[in-house]
Amino acid sequence: MRADHRAPLPRRRVLGSAASLGLGALLAGCGTDGDDSESAPGAWRFEDDRGKTARARRTPRRIVAYVGSAAALYDYGVRCTAVFGPSDPVHGRPNPQAGRLRMKGLTDLGSAWGEFDIERYAALKPELLISNMLPPPDLWFVPKESAKKILALAPGIGIKTSHTTLSHPLRRYEQLAAALGADVRTQKVKAAKARFKRAEEELRKAARDRPGLKVMAVTGDTDNMYVAVPGPYCDLVHYRELGVDLVEGRKSDKWGFWEFLSWENAGKYHADLILIDNREAALTPEDLERKPTWRELPAVRAGQTMPWAMEERYSYEGYAPVLESLAEGIRKARPLR
Repeated sequence: MRADHRAPLPRRRVLGSAASLGLGALLAGCGTDGDDSESAPGAWRFEDDRGKTARARRTPRRIVAYVGSAAALYDYGVRCTAVFGPSDPVHGRPNPQAGRLRMKGLTDLGSAWGEFDIERYAALKPELLISNMLPPPDLWFVPKESAKKILALAPGIGIKTSHTTLSHPLRRYEQLAAALGADVRTQKVKAAKARFKRAEEELRKAARDRPGLKVMAVTGDTDNMYVAVPGPYCDLVHYRELGVDLVEGRKSDKWGFWEFLSWENAGKYHADLILIDNREAALTPEDLERKPTWRELPAVRAGQTMPWAMEERYSYEGYAPVLESLAEGIRKARPLR
């Protein structure tokens, strides 16, 4: 398995043929509204991060979203009808990308890279599709080869989550939730934002108290270890803004998210604390322990590793614990040279 060129290690499967005899009729019967939707009573609109405006005659209710998008909206009280993207339990525990999302009762349109059940999607009569973008303009986990058919069924919204800072998707998902009818001024939402702000200050202080402590974000598969190039990752950009000293991987392909290192070269960079990709397709810490060169890394020998929630849901409720955990990891780590 190799890293995906944008964000690594989604399991790739061949997209099954969605163009069956019944799909044409579904496509014909579920098309998006025409231009008159803009002037209809109670018309709804939202401009996404591609500069495209999604429009509907009313506030959409049958919403289909990437699992992380659905999880972020759930924190504001917005419920989706169906999801796509990784949602299966990881090693017996809830998928970290799903947050507090209750999967029971949700239609699953496909969890692996390249899977998207277009017929099932059409049968839902969707009113809106939402996903992240890593990077724009493609919608994450919407197969490029069938995106035209999918986006003919309902307006699509893309939220930029790469080559920006964390505050951007956090703000945009709050705005989108409000546009979809959520009350973003509740005590619950205010408390989550206040906790996030406190967590930022905790992380800032932890980084200030550990000057020179090098932090490296990685993922791995059978053949390679991948060192993150911080710039494309909005969370890493934000951590750096708060003073965290991050190892700077050098991009290995045109997408620029990772430096690919063979396991023989896993020790190229010194790191005092290693953040390990916690998604289902990445090697687990237990898997990594089988790699001799991994075991020899100073941070690994010192027990200074921790999970990297690189696709946490973009809500203040979702990210406050992530920042708190990183602050604690930095406080506990010691320089190793």
